[in-house]
Amino acid sequence: MPKTRHADDGTSRRTRTPGPLEARPHLPTVTRFLAPGSGVSAHRHDVHQVVYAGRGVLSVTTEAGSWVAPATRAIWIPAGIRHEHRAYGPTVLHGVGLPVHTNPLHLDHPAVLAVGPLLRELLIAYSDPAADPGAPASRRLLAVLVDRLRQAPQQPLHLPTATDPRLAAVCAIFRNDPADPRPLAALGAEAGASARTLTRLFHAEMGMTFPQWRTQLRLHHALLLLADDVPVTAVAHRCGWSSASAFIDVFRRAFGHTPGQRRARTAVGRGDGGAAAEQAAGGGPGEPLSP
Repeated sequence: MPKTRHADDGTSRRTRTPGPLEARPHLPTVTRFLAPGSGVSAHRHDVHQVVYAGRGVLSVTTEAGSWVAPATRAIWIPAGIRHEHRAYGPTVLHGVGLPVHTNPLHLDHPAVLAVGPLLRELLIAYSDPAADPGAPASRRLLAVLVDRLRQAPQQPLHLPTATDPRLAAVCAIFRNDPADPRPLAALGAEAGASARTLTRLFHAEMGMTFPQWRTQLRLHHALLLLADDVPVTAVAHRCGWSSASAFIDVFRRAFGHTPGQRRARTAVGRGDGGAAAEQAAGGGPGEPLSP
C-alpha cells in the first residue's frame, strides 16, 4: 500500500482527486475494509464524522476513553477530536463526514448511536465510493441521513479513561481479566485505596458505579470476543458471568438482541453491504497505519 499523509485538514473526497480507497484511509467519507486486529492510526478531522461497521466490530479510542460498536451501533466523532480505530473480526468501516455547522446530535464529544435498518442502509449508500457526492440524489440522501441521525438514540457504551492512579490500577486489573470476581475492597487493597475512596472515584471520573462500569467493560470485551467467533458459553465464562443465560440476558438488554442474533446480523452483512463494501474497498486486509 502506498504511503500517504493524514487528512488532518478535514479535506474530504469532495475536494480531492479521486484515488484508491486504500490510499486515503483517513478521509471523513469513505468505505474501507479492515482485517482483524488492524486499524487506522490516531488522526483528527476538521469536520464531524459518523463511523459504522457494516460488518465486524469497530472501536474508537480517544484520550477520554473508548467506544465499541457492533453492527447495530454507530459512533459519532465530533470535529477536532483526535481518535483511532481498531477492527475486531473482518470489518467494513463506513465513514460519513459532516460539515461543522451540521451537528444533528448537538454533541461535542463522541457517542454511540443505535442504528436501525434505514440508518444502516443510508450510511452504507452515502459512503459508497462509486457515489457522486455532488449529485442531487446524494444531497437528498444526506438530508435524510442527517434527519435519521437526529432521531438516533444514544447508547451508554463508553468506557472513560481513569486519571487517578489508584482508579487506573483497578481498571487495569479488569481490562486484563474481566472475570475477576473480587469485590471493590479486595481490589482497593491491591491498588492502595479503600473501597469508599474507589467508590467516590468511580462516580467522579466514570460517572457510574463500580458494578455499572464493570458490566460496561465486560460487554465491551464480550463484543470483541464474539467478533472473533468465540462460542457464547466461553465468552460468558471469560467475561465473568455465572452462566451463558445470565450473559445472554444482559447482552439482550444492552443491545436489543442476543449474541446469536448478532452473529446472524453479521452473516447478513457479509451477504450484502458488507461483502459489496469489502470488494469496493479492495477486498484485501487493512493494516495498522502510522502518522
